[in-house]
Amino acid sequence: MDEENKTEEMNEPAEDAVPGTPDAVPETEAAKDDKENKEDKEDKKLKKLKAENKKLKADLELAQKSAAAAEAVAAEAGDRYARVCAEYENFRRRSAKEKEDTYAAATADSLEALLPLLDNLSRAASYGEGEKVIEGIHMILGTLPDVLTKMNVTAYGQPGDTFDPAIHNAVMQVQNPDLPEGTVADVLQCGYRYGDKIIRHAMVSVVC
Repeated sequence: MDEENKTEEMNEPAEDAVPGTPDAVPETEAAKDDKENKEDKEDKKLKKLKAENKKLKADLELAQKSAAAAEAVAAEAGDRYARVCAEYENFRRRSAKEKEDTYAAATADSLEALLPLLDNLSRAASYGEGEKVIEGIHMILGTLPDVLTKMNVTAYGQPGDTFDPAIHNAVMQVQNPDLPEGTVADVLQCGYRYGDKIIRHAMVSVVC
């Protein structure tokens, strides 16, 4: 009798069991808390991912705008560079043309200034010999300073000038009691300068 009751008690379903299913285990408070914490973490992670995605999207749009702006700036700089190159080339050509014109004008002025001298040489040559030739030579020498002045050329070199190796070419040393040492004793060939530029050094002898 005891064995039969025992067998019946073992076969009776548990009070909390659901028929046709395994024995149900009651959910504890700790399990509920773990579940809620897990859901909170997943929500936070999802929100963080959404925020990062939004930020990346904004950064991408900003980068695209910056790239477009940089491309526009580069295009404008390229246009300005091309214009500057064209202006420089035009300026270079104008400068070269002006230089050529200036040189041609200066040459023409110089030749024009020399024409009276050539005329006098022709007259002197037509006189033949005698006093007329000498007169023609003096006429040429008389017009020469005016010709040189028109060309902005001046002659220099006089006895008694202080010797300056920058403008004088000393070819000999002499003794002269009437002149101090280091001065020009005699000018063997006049020097000429164009403005501040020496065309030809004066050939002189110097007192030693």
